This record gives sequence, C-alpha cells and structure tokens, in this order.
Amino acid sequence: MRAVELFEEGASNAEIARAVGVCAESVRRWRRVWEEGGVSALRRRAATGRPPKLDDAQVETVRAALARGAQAHGFEADLWTLERVGAVVEQITGVALSRASVWRLLTGRLGWSLQRPERRAVERDESEIARWIAHEWPRIKKGP
Repeated sequence: MRAVELFEEGASNAEIARAVGVCAESVRRWRRVWEEGGVSALRRRAATGRPPKLDDAQVETVRAALARGAQAHGFEADLWTLERVGAVVEQITGVALSRASVWRLLTGRLGWSLQRPERRAVERDESEIARWIAHEWPRIKKGP
C-alpha cells in the first residue's frame, strides 16, 4: 500500500523499489495491476489451490469413526496407522486418500499428532521388577 501512495505521488519505479525494499520488476508489476484494477486489485487474495477431497461434514463423520477406535473397525490392535485411517476413510466416505493426504487430514483438519506406542514386553511383571530393584540391585551394586 506504501507503493500505491508513491504511485499517486508520481514517484518512479526505481524510487519506489528503493523505498519499499523490493526489486524494480515487482514495482513494474504492481503498477500495471494498479493501473488496470486500482487498489483493490493489489489486495491479498485467499490462496487458491485444489479443493479438499473431503468436505467438513465428511471430516466430522471420519472424526466420529476414528474416535470409536481401530478395533471397532475390525483391526486387531487399537492402533491407528496411516494405512488403517485411509482404509476407514475410504470405507466411510468412498474417497481414497494417499498417505500424505491422510497425514494432512489427521494433523491439519483433525488436530491429531504423531504418537508412538510404548514398547513393553507382554510378560513384564511389575511386582518382580520392584522386588529385584529393592533386594537384588543393592546387593549387586555394593559388590561381593
């Protein structure tokens, strides 16, 4: 908008480029757009791009389905992976998403974050571990 003020004052492209801190080519482009469409033509517009494959209602349906857990959808463990989420999305909405699109859906639109499951042995016995730490570890630590 500072460039527009300088356009209206009659400043040259080179002067405007120095004042605003951009190259002269940008100022030439801005001046052409300003002359053709006025100040409103220079205002920022929303970024364009491919529209999302899932609308807001579909995303909410997916959110509710994922909240029920992976086992509710026939998976053995209650653990979500990109492939599993993609399969559920396709089953519910009929829309096939790539792994990258599933990731963007989870992190961007659903607000999920990456979580890795804790690795613990199935045979782990907490009481035996506590006993070992209380009785065996002090004996080993002190030496013979």
